[in-house]
Amino acid sequence: MNTPPTPSMLRALPLEHRQRLMRLAHEVAFPQGTRIFQEGGRADRFWIIRTGTVELDMHVPGRRPAVIESLGHNELIGWSWLFSPHVWHLGAVATSPVRAYEFDATAVRSLCQDDPALGNSVARWVGDVLAHRLRSARTRLLDLYAPYGAGTGTG
Repeated sequence: MNTPPTPSMLRALPLEHRQRLMRLAHEVAFPQGTRIFQEGGRADRFWIIRTGTVELDMHVPGRRPAVIESLGHNELIGWSWLFSPHVWHLGAVATSPVRAYEFDATAVRSLCQDDPALGNSVARWVGDVLAHRLRSARTRLLDLYAPYGAGTGTG
Protein backbone atom coordinates (compact mmCIF):
# COMPACT_ATOMS: atom_id res chain seq x y z
CA MET A 1 0.00 0.00 0.00
CA ASN A 2 1.55 3.32 -1.06
CA THR A 3 0.93 6.28 1.19
CA PRO A 4 1.16 9.86 -0.09
CA PRO A 5 4.22 11.86 1.00
CA THR A 6 4.15 13.67 4.33
CA PRO A 7 2.69 17.14 3.87
CA SER A 8 5.62 19.58 3.75
CA MET A 9 5.38 23.19 4.82
CA LEU A 10 6.38 24.19 1.28
CA ARG A 11 3.29 22.52 -0.20
CA ALA A 12 0.92 23.18 2.69
CA LEU A 13 1.30 26.89 3.44
CA PRO A 14 0.58 29.79 1.10
CA LEU A 15 3.74 31.70 0.16
CA GLU A 16 2.95 34.71 2.38
CA HIS A 17 2.38 32.51 5.45
CA ARG A 18 5.49 30.44 4.72
CA GLN A 19 7.60 33.61 4.43
CA ARG A 20 6.28 35.02 7.71
CA LEU A 21 6.91 31.74 9.50
CA MET A 22 10.42 31.42 8.06
CA ARG A 23 11.33 34.85 9.51
CA LEU A 24 11.16 33.12 12.92
CA ALA A 25 13.44 30.25 11.89
CA HIS A 26 17.10 29.82 12.59
CA GLU A 27 19.41 27.08 11.37
CA VAL A 28 20.64 24.38 13.74
CA ALA A 29 22.70 21.22 13.37
CA PHE A 30 22.54 17.96 15.31
CA PRO A 31 25.36 15.40 15.17
CA GLN A 32 24.38 11.78 14.57
CA GLY A 33 23.14 10.19 17.79
CA THR A 34 21.87 13.44 19.33
CA ARG A 35 18.61 13.11 21.26
CA ILE A 36 16.64 16.12 20.00
CA PHE A 37 13.86 15.74 22.54
CA GLN A 38 12.62 13.20 25.05
CA GLU A 39 9.08 11.91 25.45
CA GLY A 40 7.44 13.77 28.35
CA GLY A 41 9.72 16.82 28.04
CA ARG A 42 8.57 20.39 27.45
CA ALA A 43 7.59 20.95 23.79
CA ASP A 44 8.87 24.48 23.31
CA ARG A 45 10.13 24.32 19.71
CA PHE A 46 9.88 22.39 16.45
CA TRP A 47 12.05 21.78 13.41
CA ILE A 48 11.89 21.28 9.67
CA ILE A 49 14.64 18.98 8.40
CA ARG A 50 16.89 20.38 5.69
CA THR A 51 19.29 17.40 5.49
CA GLY A 52 19.68 14.15 7.39
CA THR A 53 17.32 11.75 9.11
CA VAL A 54 15.58 11.65 12.46
CA GLU A 55 13.79 8.75 14.12
CA LEU A 56 10.73 9.31 16.27
CA ASP A 57 10.62 6.85 19.14
CA MET A 58 8.54 5.87 22.12
CA HIS A 59 9.62 4.84 25.61
CA VAL A 60 9.05 1.15 26.36
CA PRO A 61 9.73 0.22 30.01
CA GLY A 62 12.65 -2.19 30.34
CA ARG A 63 13.52 -2.01 26.63
CA ARG A 64 15.15 0.26 24.11
CA PRO A 65 12.87 2.99 22.74
CA ALA A 66 10.62 1.65 19.96
CA VAL A 67 11.12 3.44 16.64
CA ILE A 68 7.81 4.81 15.38
CA GLU A 69 8.87 6.58 12.19
CA SER A 70 11.89 7.87 10.28
CA LEU A 71 11.80 11.45 8.97
CA GLY A 72 13.87 13.19 6.29
CA HIS A 73 14.14 16.24 4.05
CA ASN A 74 11.41 18.91 4.49
CA GLU A 75 9.60 16.92 7.18
CA LEU A 76 8.29 18.37 10.43
CA ILE A 77 9.92 17.22 13.67
CA GLY A 78 7.52 17.76 16.53
CA TRP A 79 3.85 18.64 16.71
CA SER A 80 3.27 18.61 20.48
CA TRP A 81 4.25 22.30 20.67
CA LEU A 82 0.90 23.22 19.10
CA PHE A 83 -1.36 21.42 21.59
CA SER A 84 -1.70 21.90 25.36
CA PRO A 85 -0.10 20.87 27.62
CA HIS A 86 2.88 21.29 25.21
CA VAL A 87 4.62 18.06 26.26
CA TRP A 88 6.36 15.73 23.79
CA HIS A 89 4.33 12.61 23.04
CA LEU A 90 7.35 10.89 21.46
CA GLY A 91 11.13 11.24 21.48
CA ALA A 92 13.41 12.09 18.56
CA VAL A 93 17.02 11.19 17.78
CA ALA A 94 19.26 12.17 14.85
CA THR A 95 20.24 8.99 13.00
CA SER A 96 22.61 10.90 10.72
CA PRO A 97 24.02 14.42 10.89
CA VAL A 98 21.00 16.73 10.67
CA ARG A 99 20.64 20.33 9.55
CA ALA A 100 17.27 21.87 10.26
CA TYR A 101 15.30 25.05 10.67
CA GLU A 102 14.32 25.54 14.31
CA PHE A 103 11.25 27.51 15.41
CA ASP A 104 10.40 28.84 18.86
CA ALA A 105 6.94 27.46 19.63
CA THR A 106 5.82 30.42 21.76
CA ALA A 107 6.70 32.88 18.99
CA VAL A 108 4.90 30.78 16.36
CA ARG A 109 1.79 30.35 18.51
CA SER A 110 1.76 34.13 19.11
CA LEU A 111 2.09 34.81 15.37
CA CYS A 112 -0.77 32.37 14.71
CA GLN A 113 -2.96 34.02 17.33
CA ASP A 114 -2.30 37.49 15.87
CA ASP A 115 -3.09 36.31 12.33
CA PRO A 116 -5.99 33.82 12.30
CA ALA A 117 -5.50 33.00 8.59
CA LEU A 118 -1.88 32.06 9.21
CA GLY A 119 -2.91 30.18 12.35
CA ASN A 120 -5.46 28.21 10.34
CA SER A 121 -2.82 27.37 7.71
CA VAL A 122 -0.34 26.17 10.33
CA ALA A 123 -3.00 24.16 12.19
CA ARG A 124 -4.15 22.55 8.94
CA TRP A 125 -0.54 21.70 7.97
CA VAL A 126 0.26 20.16 11.37
CA GLY A 127 -3.08 18.34 11.34
CA ASP A 128 -2.31 16.90 7.91
CA VAL A 129 1.10 15.74 9.17
CA LEU A 130 -0.57 14.07 12.17
CA ALA A 131 -3.17 12.38 9.96
CA HIS A 132 -0.44 11.10 7.64
CA ARG A 133 1.58 9.73 10.56
CA LEU A 134 -1.48 8.08 12.06
CA ARG A 135 -2.25 6.35 8.73
CA SER A 136 1.39 5.23 8.45
CA ALA A 137 1.38 3.87 12.01
CA ARG A 138 -1.89 2.03 11.35
CA THR A 139 -0.44 0.44 8.21
CA ARG A 140 2.70 -0.65 10.07
CA LEU A 141 0.60 -2.15 12.87
CA LEU A 142 -1.53 -4.05 10.37
CA ASP A 143 1.63 -5.35 8.68
CA LEU A 144 2.97 -6.52 12.04
CA TYR A 145 -0.12 -7.94 13.72
CA ALA A 146 -2.90 -8.65 11.24
CA PRO A 147 -3.38 -12.17 9.91
CA TYR A 148 -2.06 -12.62 6.37
CA GLY A 149 -4.49 -10.99 3.95
CA ALA A 150 -6.54 -9.31 6.68
CA GLY A 151 -6.29 -5.92 4.98
CA THR A 152 -7.59 -7.13 1.62
CA GLY A 153 -11.35 -6.86 1.98
CA THR A 154 -13.21 -8.89 -0.61
CA GLY A 155 -16.54 -7.35 -0.36
